[in-house]
Amino acid sequence: VQLQASGGGLVQAGGSLRLSCAASGGTFSSYAMAWFRQAPGKEREFVATITWSGGSTYYADSVKGRFTISRDNAKNTVYLQMNSLKPEDTAIYYCAASPPHRQYGSSWLVSQDSYEYWGQGTLVTVSS
Repeated sequence: VQLQASGGGLVQAGGSLRLSCAASGGTFSSYAMAWFRQAPGKEREFVATITWSGGSTYYADSVKGRFTISRDNAKNTVYLQMNSLKPEDTAIYYCAASPPHRQYGSSWLVSQDSYEYWGQGTLVTVSS
């Protein structure tokens, strides 16, 4: 499975960006999909995830109410709509896919260990 993230860029605080992650290979419709991010000098952290059907979504508290994750299984693509961006949202954003055999445990949706496939990342810079 290959994941290709795009849509990053430079935006002013309060602005919006939409990230996309296109998947190829594998069975996209069976994967939970997530976005993680890594800010300079910090560890990679969970941002948002969506189940295989799109029926459930989960967000980090820091982005809840501002970011929306969605997916289009017909296009093998997952999206992250980011509104009301803040300078602290500046990071490299990675999309990741969790196949069914990784989907276990009480917190698998938000655990990096659950995600077997990772994209290359796209840089989001929010200026103040």
